[in-house]
Amino acid sequence: MELKGKLAEAINDQITLEIQAAVVYRQLAIEMDVQDLPGISGWFLAQSAEELVHAQKFTDHMTDRNAAPKIGTITAPNVTINTVLEAFEASLAHEQKVSESIRNLYRLAQQEGDIDSIPLLNWFIEEQLEEEASVGEIIGRVRLIGADGNGLLRLDAELGSRKSAGE
Repeated sequence: MELKGKLAEAINDQITLEIQAAVVYRQLAIEMDVQDLPGISGWFLAQSAEELVHAQKFTDHMTDRNAAPKIGTITAPNVTINTVLEAFEASLAHEQKVSESIRNLYRLAQQEGDIDSIPLLNWFIEEQLEEEASVGEIIGRVRLIGADGNGLLRLDAELGSRKSAGE
């Protein structure tokens, strides 16, 4: 079934949002690198790469259905981070924005009777639940650590062991 109309436009918007998320995560990685936390920076870089994989999944879905994906305007992230907690809170806020956008895509696909998009959107709904839970857990741990430098360094080492989407 050819993908067209409002749903095609909305998926194009989602592709742009996923690429924007990759840019936000890249900036968060830079912010953590500036704070001499290479492990946390690496975690954000891996997250950035994962967002590009997500954009590609939507792109492939469109091209498989004879639609022409178009990347919209990507704006520079307005991210000012002073602490690790602020970085992960910004991450969670962005994931919640992406989650809501995907739920809206699901609603639109249902409204338009586009059953071919539902499996992809189901995968993304599960993925976003996992993303939000993961970042929420890290936020909880950062709050527990507080100002404990040793705890922060342990978290930095742990998060630095994450493999990126391409590994």
